[in-house]
Amino acid sequence: MENIKAIIFDAYGTLFDVNSAAEKCKNKIGDKWESFANYWRTTQLEYTWLRSLMGNHKDFWQITKDSLDKSLKKYEIDTSMRDELLNLYKILLPFKEVPETLKNLKEKNYRLAILSNGTPSLIKELVKNNKLNNLFDDLFSIEQVKIYKPNFKVYDIPIKKYNIKKKEVAFLSSNTWDISGAGNYGYKTIWVNRNKNIFDNLDYKPEYEIKDLSELLSIF
Repeated sequence: MENIKAIIFDAYGTLFDVNSAAEKCKNKIGDKWESFANYWRTTQLEYTWLRSLMGNHKDFWQITKDSLDKSLKKYEIDTSMRDELLNLYKILLPFKEVPETLKNLKEKNYRLAILSNGTPSLIKELVKNNKLNNLFDDLFSIEQVKIYKPNFKVYDIPIKKYNIKKKEVAFLSSNTWDISGAGNYGYKTIWVNRNKNIFDNLDYKPEYEIKDLSELLSIF
């Protein structure tokens, strides 16, 4: 990619494994831990979209709690696990290639940032706990605009901060809807397709598709 002035990453599912909280409890949850984790994540995302459409904002941490409560009921998991799962969500693990890839990009003098649905404190804690805090120039949260991705106001946050053009941003996400939102907004996009998914039909296709972040080093 040419003329890129900032590389901006989605956090959840792109840098950090959203299923790692439930996976750490799989001995307690049992064989259904993975389907439970996927249901929790899907419900969490649905709540962000619904609250944006309804104009009834709650921050991402509250949405994470609300979606967990529904998921615990759905999978008949003891509510005594609620606090444990929530605490683990605050320290989600990064995917294995993430630290080294970020370090390499930083050494190439790229401006690196996160643009996330997460609250400022959640993103900061995730980055700090995984010892990645020295690699990012900025941690952007949708709380600045009080509406969730893929609303264009979210993608506008880094543009206003850096005073750069949309096409000077490379945006990465594992979420197809996030890539479609960012691409329709005007970012150059890279889809991190970790699970061999099929891309959406939303009038946009990403510039690149990669299986994990290690492939970035052949692009930048």
